[in-house]
Amino acid sequence: MSVLQTFAGQWFVVKIGGELALDVHRLAATVGAAVNQFLGAGIKVAIVHGGGPQATELSKRLGLETRQVAGQRITDEATLEVMKQVLGGVGVNVASAMRLAQVTAIATSGVSAGLVDATRRPPVKVGEQLVDYGLVGDVTNVNVTLLEVLAKAGVVPVIGCLAADGLGQVYNVNADTVATRIAGRLGAARLFLVSNVPGVLADKNDASTRFPMLNPTEARAQIASGAIQGGMIPKVEESLAMLDEGIGAIHIVGLHPETSLLDEAREPGSRGTVFVK
Repeated sequence: MSVLQTFAGQWFVVKIGGELALDVHRLAATVGAAVNQFLGAGIKVAIVHGGGPQATELSKRLGLETRQVAGQRITDEATLEVMKQVLGGVGVNVASAMRLAQVTAIATSGVSAGLVDATRRPPVKVGEQLVDYGLVGDVTNVNVTLLEVLAKAGVVPVIGCLAADGLGQVYNVNADTVATRIAGRLGAARLFLVSNVPGVLADKNDASTRFPMLNPTEARAQIASGAIQGGMIPKVEESLAMLDEGIGAIHIVGLHPETSLLDEAREPGSRGTVFVK
C-alpha cells in the first residue's frame, strides 16, 4: 500500500493562490497532476482559490485604491464587484487546468448552494489601529453535505473565496480562511496552502532557510521576530488556529519543482513547511 492510499476515504483540501492560475498548463502539470494522484488513491479533494493579484491589477485599471491590513484586503462595494469578476475568471482557469490533468472539477464559489456562510466582520484592533474591513466576512458554516455529494459523484469542487449571509449579502473572505474552515469542518487529513512561496522561510529571499516543520510555539516566535511577515501572517495564524479543529496537518508549499505538492503529501516537510501540534 502506498503512502497516499493510507488516506483513502479521507479529505485533502488544496488552496491555490491566485497568482498560480495565470498559467493553466503549469497549474495542470503541478497541482492538477497531484490531485489526479490523490483521487487515484481514493482521497476526496476540495480546491479553494484566491485572486489577489488579479484583483489588484483590475482595481488599478479601474482607478480603485487597493488597501490591505495584515494581509487582508479592505473591501468596499466597488472592490467587492472586482472580486466577483476576477474570482469567476480564476475559477475557470483552475477548472481548465484540472481538465488538462484528467480531473473532473466544477468551478463555483462559497455563495452557491450555501456552500460557505459568513457574517460581516466587525471592526477589529490591529496593533493600535481599529480597522473596519468593510464587506469582509467571517465564516460561520460550511455545507459539508454538499461537498460529500460532489465527492461521491467524483467531482472536485473549485471554490472561489466569496461567501454570503442569510440575507443574500455577499462577502469577500480571505482564501486561506475559507480553506482552513472547510478543512476543519471536513476533518481533513491534510490542508495544503500552495503558492509561489516554498514554505516558511527564516529569510524570505533565501529558499534554503525553509523550516521543514513548525509547532505553534515555534511559529509564533517566528511571527514575533519578523521572520514571518505580510501575507504569510494570516496563513500561519489560520493554520495554527485550525490545528485544534481536527485537521491532521497543514502544509505551506510551493510548486518548484513541479512535483513539490505530490512530494510534500508523500513526505511532509520534504518540499514545504508542515505545521503540527
